[in-house]
Amino acid sequence: MEYHLANGPIAVPQPIRDAQLPAACGHGGCALSEEPLGLPSGYPATLDSRLAWKGSDFKDEESYVCHMTEGDVAEIKSTLEHFKALELDGDLVNELHNGKGFSVIRGIKPSDFSVEELTMVWLGIQAHIVDQRGRQDHKGNMLVHIIADNSSAEMLGHHRHSTSSISFHNEEAGDCVGWLTRSTPASGGRCIISSAYHVYNVLAAYRPDMIRTLAKSDWPFAIPKFQCRPVIFYHNSKLIMNFGRTPLLGNATHPRPSSLPQVNDRQREALDAIEAIARATQLEITTQAGDMHFINNMAVLHRREGFVNGQTGREKRHLVRMRLRSSALGWDIPEELRGDWHDAFESSAAKAWHLEPMPGDAFPLRKYTN
Repeated sequence: MEYHLANGPIAVPQPIRDAQLPAACGHGGCALSEEPLGLPSGYPATLDSRLAWKGSDFKDEESYVCHMTEGDVAEIKSTLEHFKALELDGDLVNELHNGKGFSVIRGIKPSDFSVEELTMVWLGIQAHIVDQRGRQDHKGNMLVHIIADNSSAEMLGHHRHSTSSISFHNEEAGDCVGWLTRSTPASGGRCIISSAYHVYNVLAAYRPDMIRTLAKSDWPFAIPKFQCRPVIFYHNSKLIMNFGRTPLLGNATHPRPSSLPQVNDRQREALDAIEAIARATQLEITTQAGDMHFINNMAVLHRREGFVNGQTGREKRHLVRMRLRSSALGWDIPEELRGDWHDAFESSAAKAWHLEPMPGDAFPLRKYTN
């Protein structure tokens, strides 16, 4: 079922259709009855932006995959000058910040390079799209390896090392996030993205009370540090969404300490609505070894489907994640998020570049704070 706004049809999943009547109308009063009905002050009724897309808008991969030819790859093996001559850098950085908010570069074969060479190609191509790279934890890791690890219940239960599907979220810092796919699993593991702008438009049209809830400063985030802040910001005429369910709700492996404030029913309902709308309008990207994904981390949500690794190294999922920022086109960051951005991009602390997965103490898993 679809509903229509001024800028076209908007799919509204069943959970939202079932919850359209505000509590104030008198139908079975709930916690929402204390909420004003309209949008928060300053928030627009509709985000008219190329960032507000649905997965069904993309009929094929040609609109978001940049294919490098064999000649392009041959040139890259000896120098990155040819890639610069393609003049894709301006197009891609604008697409990330002012266009649809994501892109894939395809054509590199990891088997043609040593690990060091492949990493250099990955960093070199990045350098012509964005100019800043961020630390990803307090140990200064710049390259985070996302691989399955069942060596302990704690490792297996962490998103970074699990084979299970994960829900939609943003990384806690970084204007953009990039992944290099070194190898893919035997089955599953697709990258799945969805537009936070489209999610906003659906909620603004049918559940503006949820926009008010998401914009409040009482969300009790607890990873990497405890902080009450909003999930969404309308800042300098741009919508910014930044959240993850685990920092707010905990999970089976890392239950949220009872000593911390808990998410209330109204907030949980809003999180479920984001997930439902994002899934109803998601774009599934079948990843190939060598793919380089770039997404706008403030406007595009991402998740992963579950996967099964094979027996050989080439059949085991291995992604290398980086946090990225453009000094020229990077968005202004709301005050509540600036601490994490500072730690990632401006801190003078040491940086570590591990080309291969290291022991858990080298890549620390995030834990709840009290």
